[in-house]
Amino acid sequence: MRKIDTIVVHCAYTKPSMDIGVKEITKWHTDPKPKGNGWSAIGYHYVIRRDGTVEDGRPNQQIGAHAKGNNRHSLGICLVGGMTQDGKTHEFNFTKKQMTVLVSLIDTLMLTYGVPQRRVVGHRDLAPGRACPCFDVQEELFG
Repeated sequence: MRKIDTIVVHCAYTKPSMDIGVKEITKWHTDPKPKGNGWSAIGYHYVIRRDGTVEDGRPNQQIGAHAKGNNRHSLGICLVGGMTQDGKTHEFNFTKKQMTVLVSLIDTLMLTYGVPQRRVVGHRDLAPGRACPCFDVQEELFG
């Protein structure tokens, strides 16, 4: 059983009008380059759709592909959204339902794996220069 000590929150960087899920993101991740990443599976462990539905990605015991250098010991959660409707920049446009479900999922994962609150981070906290998920996870969820 792998040791999980970090939860990483991401965004799909999609427009608010796009309601996608595991199926679409899996295609993005598994299609060969240059269209996709050429990976073997979706990189995230969970995807939270616009209506708050949680879809399972990779099994929790499988190492993800979502936060380079931190995948061995982490779980990745992706929120659908995060891009302005015009497609030009990041924007906090997640639904209330998404955020409520995110908090609940994180609470469950923290209890299940003994992840301390300080180890619940945004992708941007692990990859300087990235905006993903376009908000400060610690401030928004625990602030």
